[in-house]
Order: sequence, then C-alpha cells, then structure tokens
Amino acid sequence: MIKVKFWGVRGSIPCPGPKTMKYGGNTACIELRFPEVNRHVIIDAGSGIRDLANFMLANDLPKGPISTEIYLSHTHWDHIMGFPFFVPVYIPGTRIKVFGPVTYEDEPLEAVVGGQMKYRYFPVNMGELASSIEYQRLKEEPMIDLGDGITLSTAIINHPITTLGYRFSFRGAVFCTAYDTEPFRNLFVTDPNASNYDELMAQEGEEAAREQNQVLENFFRGADLLVHDAQYTRVEYEQGKVGWGHTPIEDAIAAAARAEVKQLALFHHDPERSDDQLDAMTDLYCTTDANHPLRIFFAREGQEIIL
Repeated sequence: MIKVKFWGVRGSIPCPGPKTMKYGGNTACIELRFPEVNRHVIIDAGSGIRDLANFMLANDLPKGPISTEIYLSHTHWDHIMGFPFFVPVYIPGTRIKVFGPVTYEDEPLEAVVGGQMKYRYFPVNMGELASSIEYQRLKEEPMIDLGDGITLSTAIINHPITTLGYRFSFRGAVFCTAYDTEPFRNLFVTDPNASNYDELMAQEGEEAAREQNQVLENFFRGADLLVHDAQYTRVEYEQGKVGWGHTPIEDAIAAAARAEVKQLALFHHDPERSDDQLDAMTDLYCTTDANHPLRIFFAREGQEIIL
C-alpha cells in the first residue's frame, strides 16, 4: 500500500487567497507513506512542505526522531522554496536524504538547494542546521532498489532545465510523476516554403519527437496514479506558452489514456487559475466512459489517495 497526499499543487509561485482556497495556493509538494515498512517520501519542497512539516511535528515526532527522503523533480525555485521552512531540519536527531537532478556538473545538489539558505536570503545558514542531511544527485535510471521492497525508476522529461519524472513501485502499486514537462516537438523548420527548410532534417526531427514522447508514455504506462503537468489548456499553450516546459491538459489526458493509466491527477495549476475556473474545467475534462475508464481529476491540497 502507498498512501499519497497532496500538500501543494500549484506551479510557478504561491497564490493564496479567497479564489484559491478549494484547490490550494501552495507550490508542489507530494507525500508518500509506505506504512507496512515505515518509510516516508516527499516529492518536491515547494511552499506546501511547510504545512506538511507541521503535520509531521504533531503526528510523527512524538513517536521518535523524524526520518524522511525528499525527491526533487528539479531545482526551479517553486519546487525548492519551502525547504528553509521545513521545520524538521532544525531538530536534532532528524535524518533527511535529499535526491534530485542538477543541470550543471560543477554545482552539487547541496549548493543548489542550500544556496537559498545564505544570510543574504535567509536568517539561518545551511551549516547551522541541527539535522543530519545527505544529498545525492540522480540521473536517469531504469531501476533503483530503495530497499524494503520499494523500487524507483527515473526518466528525464522535457523542461528548460534537467528534470526527472519518478516512478515508485511497491507490492504491485505504482505511483508516477511527470511534471514539469511538455510534449517533445520537432525543433527543425517544417514549412517547405521557408528558405532554410530541409526535408530530411524536418522528417528526422518529427521522428525524434515522436520517439521521445513514446518513451515518456512507456515510463508511466499502467501506473495506478499518474501526477502529470497540466498547467495550460491547448489554446493557452499555443498562444505564447510553447517552450515554457508545461503540458496542455488535453495532451496529458490523451497520453495517460494511451498508456492505460488508472488515475490521472492534473497538476501544477497555473497561479492565475481560480477555484471557479478549475471547477468548470473539471466538468469539461474529468469525464469517464466505458471506452475510456481513466479516472481524471484536478489535484487539491489535502487530497489523499490510497494505492
């Protein structure tokens, strides 16, 4: 069994306020619990991790020192900004392992995440933390044995910096993430009337994009729950958002259906998206029929799912 809980579902920047109370205004943070083997995993340290920390202090710390693993999809600020406010890092006896990719070989994960804890940005320096923190850089790996029957696969996905999708498997249950990402596309000139058009390059670019999109679909194929980037509609995406690293909702749904995913959580909501708008989009996109039994929903803060 894997217990999944959403603590932050927004993209780009926190957006608290009366228009975002239902779905939540915190940036990305997802909690996985494996109660049968007493393992705890956090995916991304966006602003939602602050409320998760408060929950852990009230419910986990009384049972003994906190031990957790944090997996970062990437190091854009909206996915790491909550780390300095994750209170367990200040408590002696806490043990934390932080995993994630980095874009530049000469800059370790510790420097990227901990760099925001310098006096010019924050009143507590990284070296003053009382907990034990280990950092490990991750690359694309087909299978990592995490122990206790938990396995992890990672895949590089399409975003302006190195970003990983995660696939956790435990006793037949599969949880998968694919955000921040957008569909791979042909980067070569495709207009035959353009002066720099090359037919062979255009064909090869089209095939490369198709192959990479298929690789990602194979990565999350058959998942019990897929959390997928869905920041824009197709119209919004085509009106100036191409190349920003986010997926149109329609594309996420189509890919999940082709990959025979069981449940799809549409994630990384645009900060301008209100509760009323997400409710209307739920009516539009989150339908299920006999031919496509995929369950689709827009992720909400506090939502819990058991796999």
